[in-house]
Amino acid sequence: MDKSIFTEQYAVFLRVLRKTRQEAELTQVDLAERLNQTQSFISKCERGERRLDVVELHVFCQAMGVAMADFIQCFEKAIRGNV
Repeated sequence: MDKSIFTEQYAVFLRVLRKTRQEAELTQVDLAERLNQTQSFISKCERGERRLDVVELHVFCQAMGVAMADFIQCFEKAIRGNV
């Protein structure tokens, strides 16, 4: 099994993550402030330089005002459309 950070599915995950933030009308700076992080941290996460685990994804979703189940549903739809 390939490292998931290098798969097409992880690329889809990153696109959905960015799209979710943008649809929440948050900049990287806005999200960083909500997470008590830096803008560069958010950028690294969105570019795939820093991998998110499920607990961190849950915190991201909360900060964006999105239920994690809804995020996962969007991710699943995106994968079905791209795989």
